[in-house]
Amino acid sequence: MEQVLFHQNTLYVYNTTSRQKERFEPLHAPFVGMYACGPTVYSEPHLGNCRSFVMYDLMFRYMLHLGYKVRYVRNITDAGHVESTSGETGDRISKQAKIEQVEPMEIVQKYSVKFHRIMDTLNCLPPSIEPTATGHIVEQIEMTKKIMENGFAYETDDAIYFDVEKFSANYPYTKLSGRNLDDLLNNTRELGGQESKKGRLDFALMIKAKPEHIMRWPSPWGDVYPGWHIECSAMSEKYLGKTFDIHCGGMDLIPTHHTNEIAQCVACNHVDPVKYWLHPNMLTVNGQKMSKSLGNSFLPAELFDGSHPLLDQGYSPMTVRFSMLQAHYRSTLDFSNDALKAAEKGYKRLMNAKSALDQITISGTINNEEEANVNKLLLATYDAMNNDFNSAQAIAELNEAASMINTWNSLQNKKANIQEHTLLRLKTLLHHFLFDIFGLLEESENNNEKLNGVMELVIDIRKDARGKKDFATSDKIRDALQGVGIQLKDSKDGTSWQAE
Repeated sequence: MEQVLFHQNTLYVYNTTSRQKERFEPLHAPFVGMYACGPTVYSEPHLGNCRSFVMYDLMFRYMLHLGYKVRYVRNITDAGHVESTSGETGDRISKQAKIEQVEPMEIVQKYSVKFHRIMDTLNCLPPSIEPTATGHIVEQIEMTKKIMENGFAYETDDAIYFDVEKFSANYPYTKLSGRNLDDLLNNTRELGGQESKKGRLDFALMIKAKPEHIMRWPSPWGDVYPGWHIECSAMSEKYLGKTFDIHCGGMDLIPTHHTNEIAQCVACNHVDPVKYWLHPNMLTVNGQKMSKSLGNSFLPAELFDGSHPLLDQGYSPMTVRFSMLQAHYRSTLDFSNDALKAAEKGYKRLMNAKSALDQITISGTINNEEEANVNKLLLATYDAMNNDFNSAQAIAELNEAASMINTWNSLQNKKANIQEHTLLRLKTLLHHFLFDIFGLLEESENNNEKLNGVMELVIDIRKDARGKKDFATSDKIRDALQGVGIQLKDSKDGTSWQAE
């Protein structure tokens, strides 16, 4: 369907640096450079991660819809990622590899595949470029060398550290977070394995690999592996330049990761790297912060199949996506059975309205008030999205449209008293917002029922094979299903299945 311009209002975004909404003016319009911190692939992404990626997808889709030529870079962290809060200097992927007794790159492959499947299931568009940290070690070493040459890093026996105190003497190190530097210095504890650094806030750019460390690369300082922050700085510069438009990431990344990204880039290139910093808020469950220790941390698959003990039922991927869109990206999003059931109804209501609208025609008689209400709604929907990607308000406007459509659909002749081009604009609006901007898909309940029936048959066939001790056939069925993203779970109560 051709794009129809409804409104020329300017997009405004909330910039974390200025703590206010700013008119979005790309550095090199119509081109937009956008970087988002991607997953660290040592485990499955939890629902909070998914919310952030869905929000980045919303921003990407809407800017494309407005006509911008967006280069969206979302990295894969497949090395490094120091666990600075644990009291250790380590590498999460290497640690997980030891736990599972496999090579680190097997961990990377396993969880990268799972991440991409979940993104596909939630209908997130792939980024323009998806660089990996291990594929850009050369760039990270070169950036570290420049920072050292500029006098903002130093070498010790265990690592190359960034000198925060020296940097902050000439640059507001905490301007993104707004925190007080003296308070940070006083409240930061020493970390195990990092005693050789000069200052408490200093962070590792490159870590010297011990003999037992598997992931290691040659450098001027011996074999090393990267610290976390240098990876994103090197990759964003390579693909978006020394300065670019938008950097996204969760709010939890502001005080350390993003603060240190800025410091590295300024120390290296003498220029602020990002014009607009955008940060989605956290996800809660029944009003509490999502946490493994509280038992309320969800994996997407548990949400889709309803296997988590806090759930009454499973929810479709589009219901989950729609529930995320119902809250503004800077607002806390609370997941609960009631919220998900409401989202399920809301999603179906808009999809049903879209189907009903396709059957509506014009009556030939113009009702000026009705005409004005439709035109007002068209503009209000775009106003909502232009107001810092306010999908929640845009959905509220579309619900008003659904009410109009349901009224027309209840009439015997199913006709609207508006002009033909206005009806076309309304149809175009729903198509663009539901599918192109919100990224929703039409889900067929009949298809789900058919899949359930097929899986019941397959499980019965496998059960018969196991009963006959034909384990080769049983394993073949299990492995074939796993190859297409369907996992079988055997228990004392029988066999269940879930789509990854």
